[in-house]
Amino acid sequence: MSQYEINGKRPAIDPSSWVAPSADIIGNVTIGKNCYIGWGAVIRGDYGTIIIGDGTAIEENVTIHARPGNFTRIGRDVTIGHNAMIHNTTIHDYAVIGMNSTITDYSEIGEWSIIGEHSLVKRNQSVPAGKIYAGVPAVEKGDVIERHRIEWSAAKQVYRELAAKYRGEMKRLD
Repeated sequence: MSQYEINGKRPAIDPSSWVAPSADIIGNVTIGKNCYIGWGAVIRGDYGTIIIGDGTAIEENVTIHARPGNFTRIGRDVTIGHNAMIHNTTIHDYAVIGMNSTITDYSEIGEWSIIGEHSLVKRNQSVPAGKIYAGVPAVEKGDVIERHRIEWSAAKQVYRELAAKYRGEMKRLD
């Protein structure tokens, strides 16, 4: 992992979290407990502030940024899929952001909402709690039901366990 200080701000990462060696964490970034930050992730708090809640999984090649003087807030137990782009937004607890999705400026993703793969949540768009949105632009597709909550809770636990396993068992071989 590469960490960088800029503008007198440096990342604060809870020691129980695991951050891939190829991830870049820059500036005013706070990462909570038991998080997984995947390979190639870029979390840029150079202009704004980024806060990532406990138990959140930021999968491989995710980019997170915030506009100058603004915040990107990601709640606890959130899953952000591979290659997603998160920019200057609020994502509430337990939400799931599908692979290759883009969540743009001043948007808000409700608690337990699911954003389908390859979706675009537009500037200022609000996704209500417990809803499934997908498409370009993302539109409502239905409600999150108990089956979704059970499946995603299990998936979130896998990443918490993976973070602990990587922290304790991974060995570089070169």
